[in-house]
Amino acid sequence: ADGQLKTGRDVVIAALLGAEEFGFATAPLIVEGCIMMRKCHLDTCPVGVATQNPELRKRFTGKAEHVINFFEFIAEEVREYLAQLGFRSIEEAVGHAEVLETRAAIDHWKAHGLDLTPILHSTALEHAGAAVRSMRGQDHELEKHFDNELIRLSRAALEKREPVRIQQRIINTDRAVGTMLGHVVTKTFSTDVLAHDTIDVTLTGQAGQSLGAFLPQGITLRLEGDANDYTGKGLSGGRIIVRPERDAVFEASENVIAGNVIGYGATSGEIFLRGTVGERFLVRNSGATAVVEGIGDHGCEYMTGGLALVLGRTGRNFGAGMSGGVAYVIDLAETSVNKQARDSGELQLLPLDEADAETVLALIKKHAEETGSELADRLLADPVATLSRFTKVLPREYAAVQGIREEARTTGQDPDGDETWHKILEVTTRG
Repeated sequence: ADGQLKTGRDVVIAALLGAEEFGFATAPLIVEGCIMMRKCHLDTCPVGVATQNPELRKRFTGKAEHVINFFEFIAEEVREYLAQLGFRSIEEAVGHAEVLETRAAIDHWKAHGLDLTPILHSTALEHAGAAVRSMRGQDHELEKHFDNELIRLSRAALEKREPVRIQQRIINTDRAVGTMLGHVVTKTFSTDVLAHDTIDVTLTGQAGQSLGAFLPQGITLRLEGDANDYTGKGLSGGRIIVRPERDAVFEASENVIAGNVIGYGATSGEIFLRGTVGERFLVRNSGATAVVEGIGDHGCEYMTGGLALVLGRTGRNFGAGMSGGVAYVIDLAETSVNKQARDSGELQLLPLDEADAETVLALIKKHAEETGSELADRLLADPVATLSRFTKVLPREYAAVQGIREEARTTGQDPDGDETWHKILEVTTRG
């Protein structure tokens, strides 16, 4: 259980409802010194908690001992409540919801129309004499995972760095395909990465969740079919290309090719998607490049780096918390952009300059080559008209920081030196 856990009482209630693990986040963060300025995504934290700026980090006063003390108080309170209830340990308390006083919650007006019975009934009484908590470790059956065959077929690349080409069928119960292979590649070569496309895998069918999660450089996954949520999660240098099966008769740009939260937390690499995707596209992306033919709500949320090219419709609340990177969006309505970021000027909506135009056309061309996209072909047929339809979405402070760093380079200064950081700090904390 997690979410607003702050006290030992919260822990005991969660245990009585069946929880065996308890997640704390905000409370220990405040113990470390956070004052809830809600500026984490701007790299301007005034108490040095959420920032990479060395000047601001000097202000951090948190100590490990503070967090230790906090959890010792939590543990002491947990023991007090367990003693009052007659339990000797958390393990004994798990599932005993019958000791909770629930009538006030059930009768509360906010609960009218809700049947809370499945949550509030006692699993300990229902399953008397049987274990109601975890008594054995999980078996993830990794020996049966799809990637074992990919690893076997990639032996030449893993042992001699020789290019390999693999073709396999995939079904939607095949999850995190490419992740175990990526682990072996990283473990084998460490930072001496493989050349792009050394292991080139073509899959046909419907991929399960997390296709290509944490995929490192050297591996390319080509899927002819469609994919589920979290495709490209944590992408770390690899390449993912998804297109419909070649005999598909529908218009790809008007149909979904992958699910929600594509490219979540990606750090580098490329994603090309011939079709539309769901919500939260490229959330927390910090370095990957992705091309897609339409997205749902909350695109590029909390993005800190990388590049997004959207060739179709864009849902609402685009760019919420976006503090870095750049997005090029076709036919973008200003009302689709996060209102707070738009009204405050945190996000700049700009026309394309010459360098932007070159970048956009190059990516559309590459998208056409990789996916066979008919939409990309149509856009390339009239580049002047196409470029006039694009808006560049650029975080204001990110642009300022990039400008300061580039000025330092051109004048022979260290872009990561103290003088540069003082200039950045002055710009990002102004006002």
